[in-house]
Amino acid sequence: MQRKLTITIDEKIYEGLQMVIGPRRISKFLEALARPHVLGHDLEAAYQSMAQDETREREAAEWSEALIGDVEDDPR
Repeated sequence: MQRKLTITIDEKIYEGLQMVIGPRRISKFLEALARPHVLGHDLEAAYQSMAQDETREREAAEWSEALIGDVEDDPR
């Protein structure tokens, strides 16, 4: 369900949003910005979903292991 919200912002910000995002896309843009800050409980589900992706996990492990070589020779 969607709800209508009225907000007040600086005129220059509004003009910038219209110019960069587009006049009919501002609501979706602002919603996408706000979503991760107000729907934190979805974050856990997203992490669980990512962990079940075996290809992604394998690539992440390979990337992580490759980083060890970058610091092996660093002077201490």
